[in-house]
Amino acid sequence: MDALTGLLDGPRARGAFLLRILLDAPWSVRLEDEAPLSVTSVVRGHLWACPDGEEPVRLDAGDVVVWVGGEHWSIADDPGTATQVVIGPGQVCTTVEGHDVVEEMSQGVRSWGNSEVGETVLLTGVYLMEGEVTRRLLRALPRTMVLRAGELDTTLLDLLGEEVVRDAPGQEAMLDRLLDLLLISLLRTWFARSRSDAPGWYAAQGDAVVGPALRLMQHHPQHPWSVAELADRSGVSRAAFARRFTELVGAPPMAFLTDWRISLAADLLLDPDLTLASVARQVGYATPFALSAAFKRERGISPRDHRRAALSA
Repeated sequence: MDALTGLLDGPRARGAFLLRILLDAPWSVRLEDEAPLSVTSVVRGHLWACPDGEEPVRLDAGDVVVWVGGEHWSIADDPGTATQVVIGPGQVCTTVEGHDVVEEMSQGVRSWGNSEVGETVLLTGVYLMEGEVTRRLLRALPRTMVLRAGELDTTLLDLLGEEVVRDAPGQEAMLDRLLDLLLISLLRTWFARSRSDAPGWYAAQGDAVVGPALRLMQHHPQHPWSVAELADRSGVSRAAFARRFTELVGAPPMAFLTDWRISLAADLLLDPDLTLASVARQVGYATPFALSAAFKRERGISPRDHRRAALSA
């Protein structure tokens, strides 16, 4: 898999929170759900995205904001509008005083707001679980990503808007997959911007020397790769390969490979049916002991403790 595929491979969206929001001014929603990632698009009207500690940003119809990380922020019809509703962990919705308004503001299937029609209509999708490969990409993204309607070339927003209000068999799985596809499309657009700071491992995918080596490691983490073999596959000397890889990716080849293997192992460990030995083989470690030692060295926790904590959560 390539680096972007790795974002959503493994613990993809499962039971993601998706909602159509219908609002008449004045309105202001405080988001304290601490979700790892959310996507909010403006279908009609506008919103102001108000990250704590940053200048508010206005979004109009067709624009999208991707919020990364668990920090708090607000959306409103105007930056000066006082908070009316607070969304807490687990998508619990209350007034500022703590009164539950989930049922009170329900507007039908996956629809919510203070209006039946809405001067402003929003579509939001929230990832409730963060996977280890996902975390690797999230570390490379800014907290707030705003993409404008003019730079988006996708019908996925329209399709998601149609599907979110349907109540049919398999609908949750349908919405999860649509959200995954939309996020990948948005990230492609973001990284394609000349002004965006794409992570080194993403930009290096297109390099004639480093790109093929990255794909070999990502597609075949179980292979016992060495710098010499990767350099040979890339058609350059060992020294030239190591130097170019480190310059473009920001880490030496073997350090990148170790990080990739451990990230994949962390995802695989979330499957309770996989043994530690099976996970070790899939990510290139000869024995469970070797994987455990590398995992603890990189993450400060044993694979078993990582699995136990994740399953408990």
